[in-house]
Amino acid sequence: MQTRAASVRDIARDDWDRLANPPGTEFNPLVCHDFFRALEQSGSATARTGWAARHIVETDGPGRIAGIAPCYLKSHSQGEYVFDHGWADAFHRAGGRYYPKLQVAVPFTPVTGERLFAASAATRKSLATGLIDQCAEDRASSIHVTFLPERDWQALGAGPWLRRNDIQFHWHNQGYDSFGDFLKTLSAQKRKNIRKERETVGNAGLTFECLTGSDIKEKHWDAFFRFYMDTGSRKWGRPYLTRAFFSLVGESMSKHILLVIAIRSGRMVAGALNFIGSHALYGRNWGALEHHPCLHFETCYYQAMEFAIARKLTRVEAGAQGGRHKLSRGYLPQKTWSLHYLAHPGLSRAVAQYLEAEREGVDLESAALAAHSPFRQESEF
Repeated sequence: MQTRAASVRDIARDDWDRLANPPGTEFNPLVCHDFFRALEQSGSATARTGWAARHIVETDGPGRIAGIAPCYLKSHSQGEYVFDHGWADAFHRAGGRYYPKLQVAVPFTPVTGERLFAASAATRKSLATGLIDQCAEDRASSIHVTFLPERDWQALGAGPWLRRNDIQFHWHNQGYDSFGDFLKTLSAQKRKNIRKERETVGNAGLTFECLTGSDIKEKHWDAFFRFYMDTGSRKWGRPYLTRAFFSLVGESMSKHILLVIAIRSGRMVAGALNFIGSHALYGRNWGALEHHPCLHFETCYYQAMEFAIARKLTRVEAGAQGGRHKLSRGYLPQKTWSLHYLAHPGLSRAVAQYLEAEREGVDLESAALAAHSPFRQESEF
């Protein structure tokens, strides 16, 4: 049986986390109950901001929760990182109504992870069917399941579901003992460039604190929120996360947080928020009040890589966008996966044709980017 929950708080934390991070799999803090609760409780992802919760809950015979799909009824396409604005515009021009739509996602979080929380493939398929029923009930135009695992993309991407790919950039820790070991694997020019960038930051009088757990205080969140608002307002126009969100995750998830703070002349001037998984470090937000050459690269990329090496994490996922900058600094292209259901047959056919061509383009781009790897070729060894 399937029901709908209007808030993550209507679902027991233990049930949510048991299915979102099953035993024996990589732990991803960004699908945890605490993260979703902070988004909703802080007012960041609510009906008022265009994220009305429609979480699907499936129970088995005895009433035990067997599956959850974290789902939102949306009145816009902001904060998703898989862009469908062109589809919405085309449908509106043809006389259709694109909003509301259903979004199965972690709001404002372009990180691959479980989206159909379930212990079995059969339950994931049942959740996908339930989403289509929910789409009809809400008179939504479409369903978008973004940043799901390739496993589910392959298993469910047939019939009414359309497949889409994009590219992110991840840094992989090849068992390095130090940042210097990583630099040795790069071409001479790339190695020289990174050393020069780090020297530039140091010469500007910038130092860094990497804070986790109880070392993160409210004064750090106050400073980070100023960074986030300043940079986000200039980049996006309206940052998504409220000040309360950072205190909530700081209270409930501090052991899974790495907060990098840049300091100059005793003043906190920039920072980057990362979440710590069992295998990966997930870079999420950054901001700065002062602007110095290479400050972004040091705060977001190099400090994260050094932390991953020290913690023996296998990779750093630095979020969306900035591909060329990331590639030259050792972050390599990685495909991401999404599924889309469009209720209108004509719109679905048109988007299916577009996505077929787009997937070919993503494959070509991936190959071209891989050919520009910053790592040394065999002839350089």
